[in-house]
Amino acid sequence: MKLLEKLKTFSKECFRVFRITKKPSKDEFKIIVKVSGIGILIIGLLGFVIKIVWEVF
Repeated sequence: MKLLEKLKTFSKECFRVFRITKKPSKDEFKIIVKVSGIGILIIGLLGFVIKIVWEVF
């Protein structure tokens, strides 16, 4: 029975989250895409620099 109770609790929490979330506007979406892209570029460049430094030394 504990598994059934856990599933019920999980489903209630999921529905609660879905009720309070909203679709982002176009401006919010553009900002999210820009910030995510910049983050990916920074991490990629950092990895590239570390790789180059590792190869040189």
